[in-house]
Amino acid sequence: MKFEIKHRDTATSARSGVLFTSRGEIHTPIFMPVGTQGTVKGIHQHELISPIGAEIILGNTYHLYLRPGTHILQKMGGLHQFIGWEKPMLTDSGGYQVYSLHGMRKITEEGVKFRSHIDGSKHLFSPESVIDIQRCIGADIIMAFDECTPYPCDKNYARNSMHITHKWLLRCIQQFNAGQPLYGHEQVLVPIVQGSTFSDLRTDSAKFIADTDMEMNAIGGLSVGEPHEDMYAMTEKVCEILPWHKPRYLMGVGLPENILESIALGIDMFDCVLPSRNARHGIIYTREGIINIKNAKWQDDASPIDKDSNAPTSRLHSRAYLRHLFKVEELLGAQLATIQNLSFFLWLVKTAREQIALGTFGSWKNEMVKKVSARL
Repeated sequence: MKFEIKHRDTATSARSGVLFTSRGEIHTPIFMPVGTQGTVKGIHQHELISPIGAEIILGNTYHLYLRPGTHILQKMGGLHQFIGWEKPMLTDSGGYQVYSLHGMRKITEEGVKFRSHIDGSKHLFSPESVIDIQRCIGADIIMAFDECTPYPCDKNYARNSMHITHKWLLRCIQQFNAGQPLYGHEQVLVPIVQGSTFSDLRTDSAKFIADTDMEMNAIGGLSVGEPHEDMYAMTEKVCEILPWHKPRYLMGVGLPENILESIALGIDMFDCVLPSRNARHGIIYTREGIINIKNAKWQDDASPIDKDSNAPTSRLHSRAYLRHLFKVEELLGAQLATIQNLSFFLWLVKTAREQIALGTFGSWKNEMVKKVSARL
């Protein structure tokens, strides 16, 4: 993997670049649609490419491990082959899903013992097994096993959790270096900075992660309920420490205004289920602002879902029609909404790249933050 920074904004810490992988180029800043169980819910892979414009998608280690299982994925030649996706892919380590299984898991230095949310069966995730699972999945970018702390979080707990994450990382690196990719494509292991909302812990973790000298770095444990100001403060602190010439991935951050503010702090990559999940509930992101399409005010609105969208479906179909589809519970409603939301998110980061190249990102970002967070 190779990362080249093409442009840097003079008013902020934003930068645009290209991440080169064996399966194609990723232009940063980039948003990565989440395909938890081998699919971005409700849409086909070809729609991810056009009109949405996705350059990389995510898979989830926890869910894919349970279903269809690593034996199936390996027999099928990996997740790319299984789902028919030829572009780059990232898999998370399952740490966040383990975090969400409160009451169904036990964390020790060995790893995490947990019960499946599907049938209650018992399993163990260790740093070694998580690397092996991601080898079987075959993602181009794989994440180290970490513990995602809740918010709010006791500082002693956060400190102990951070130290466990660091110990797990060293074991992940050892296991990663001892093996090889299974399907003829390079894989990159990415460590994750933790430390909750404590500045000194974030500093310690960022230094530890930077010292491992991996090709890419991630920031986890944010966007879990903390105030946006705290998220920005922790992100800024970590970006001051992580190497500037390596890509930085802020995990699970997905509100449009959060993405824009984090780009300004020096973040290159984002992912979140928010655009696709909210789409299924009728929350539509447009260049004018946010629409709750189920509201009665849209029942006779003949204007396009998003007149400036790059998605033809969003220009051709009216807001009144989309509302009708939701009211009668037609599956097409969720599909059109998902295409619109993901198209908007990919447009947002693409335009951010253009503004960085032009040297106008700072003023554009300030205007866009107001627009994208406004309710229509």
